[in-house]
Amino acid sequence: MSLFQVEGLVKRFGGLVATDHVSLSVERGEIHALIGPNGAGKTTLVNQISGLLQPDAGRVLLDGVDITPLPMHRRVAHGLTRCFQVTRIFPAQTVRDNLLLAVQAHSGSSFRFLQPRSQASDLYVKAEQLAERVGLQHSLAETAGALPHGAQRMLDVALALAAAPKLLLLDEPMAGMGPGESQQMVHLIEALRKDMAVLLIEHDMEAVFRLADRISVLVYGRVLTAGTPDEIRNHPEVQAVYLGTETLETTA
Repeated sequence: MSLFQVEGLVKRFGGLVATDHVSLSVERGEIHALIGPNGAGKTTLVNQISGLLQPDAGRVLLDGVDITPLPMHRRVAHGLTRCFQVTRIFPAQTVRDNLLLAVQAHSGSSFRFLQPRSQASDLYVKAEQLAERVGLQHSLAETAGALPHGAQRMLDVALALAAAPKLLLLDEPMAGMGPGESQQMVHLIEALRKDMAVLLIEHDMEAVFRLADRISVLVYGRVLTAGTPDEIRNHPEVQAVYLGTETLETTA
């Protein structure tokens, strides 16, 4: 059984069918990319997967459990965590405090007085481990909102990793990044596959072709095709509706 499955998701807004019986799966340890032109329905699909929207029909399953009726926070508890297009951090707090809050939220502990020293120490250790994982170990004392854009995106991913997800949903993680920052994010995503599956929504096609094991192409609310990067790169309909000859040449 696949780790994650979307089965026949339908979402209508009046007469507009935003997702039209969409089905896809993500295997354990896989990076699965979802691409498509603007207006293809990617945001609506991702919102249904994460629990921000309820579908009109269809199911979302994680590790064999039907999580379709669950709100976002309960999906996180089941192992599905999302990073949004817009970075969601606590900008006035330090990197360390951001991470401590995330670790505390997912550990069941709290920052009460008379807390056992060992418990508080464990939280700090976990926060520092998360910082090191995303390359922010030397920025723990810095104010999060003062970090460069790329570092803020890394912190955002670290906050999601605090939940120890089975499936990490990354919604355009490289948006607004320069080439160097994008390369750092690519390296991080590559390293994540040993611990979790990743569903990646991204417009940077060079990164998509480098990272993805499989790619699903969404057009007008439907999955046009799915396959390996080579299959998608050479698919004539994908070339016509999304990639284009110039894009294919620059990513080949």
